This record gives sequence, C-alpha cells and structure tokens, in this order.
Amino acid sequence: MIRLYDYHLDENGFRVRLLLSMLGLAFETVAVDKAPGREQEKPHMLALNPTGTLPILEDGDVRLFGTAAILAYLVRAHAPDSPWLPADAADFGRVQQWLGFSGRELKPAVDAREAALFTSEGASNSDLEAARKAFRIMEDHMTLQQIEGFDWFVSANPTLADLALLPSFALSRDCGIDHDEYPALRRWLRRFRALPGFITMPGVPDYH
Repeated sequence: MIRLYDYHLDENGFRVRLLLSMLGLAFETVAVDKAPGREQEKPHMLALNPTGTLPILEDGDVRLFGTAAILAYLVRAHAPDSPWLPADAADFGRVQQWLGFSGRELKPAVDAREAALFTSEGASNSDLEAARKAFRIMEDHMTLQQIEGFDWFVSANPTLADLALLPSFALSRDCGIDHDEYPALRRWLRRFRALPGFITMPGVPDYH
C-alpha cells in the first residue's frame, strides 16, 4: 500500500494526491498538522524526512521526499509507458524544465498563499509580484502553445509539467490573484479538470 504523509491544504501534497488519483493508484493518507508546533519537524517525522518538509511518500521499501522526485518515481514505477513522462528526449527535457520552474519560480506563489491563509500579516507584495511574473510567463507560453495547436505545456498530451504547474495557479485566488488576467491558463485549467481521475481541493476554481 502506498502511504502519503500530507497536510490537506498543502499544494505540494495536492500535486501528489492528484497524480495518484489520475494513475488510479490506491493510497492511504497520514494527516500531518502544519499548525503551530510544526509536527513535520518533530523527531518522529524527521526520522522519515530530515528536511522537515511535506509531503513524504512510502511505497513498500521506497521512501521519498521532494515533490518532483515523488512525481517522477510514481510515473516510472507505476505507469512507465504513460505520456506523463515522455519518451522523447526533447520533451522529457522540457518536462524537467517546467518541474524546475514549479519548484523555483512558483515558490513565491506558494509562500504568498500560505501567508494569506495562515498568518495575520498576509501575503507580501514581493511574493505577489513574483507570483504574477511567473504566471505571466506561463500565460505567454500557453498562448503560444495554443496558437501552434497544442493544449498542454510540453506536447499534445498532458505531462508532469502540467500537473506540477497547475496547483500554484489554481490556488492563487486564495492570496487575491485575479485569474481573469490569465485567459489561456483559465482554459488550460478547465481542460485539466476534465481529465479522468482529476480530484479537487478547497480553493481550486471550477470556471463556468
């Protein structure tokens, strides 16, 4: 049985839950409270992941932390022939490029949302500005993709690039970012929601 140590409002956990569902894999969730006291940094959790971050995945004898590593492992271990990680070398490289973007350029969006939800100060202007800049890069890319006849970030099929990028944009209204500024990303999110196995979480919009 696959076990996921997770916090239900954490967007990185959502990335992993979403892939598990879309791959049709059974799993159990171990709820970890990220409230004051930071359970994920207590000794029994640090024994699982010394960095003190979530999520953490256990699959038999395999234990992993780091969202990108978990996503790549799940595809290679359980759906090696699926398009989530393309066989084509160039497309594979582009997926890795966007996975890096999701963990780096989108971090301010993650930080802004968490500050808006869990602190009295709210999101900082610098994080909001950086998040909007990252979403503009995504918007411009997806606009060009659609002009060229592609519905997804890398190829004709959804890949881990789409799955990794989606939560930060989908949940960004939690920190006050207006999605009307990003029409191409709105269409992309609507398409992704229609894929088999999609699951949602609080804060993910359902555009009408």
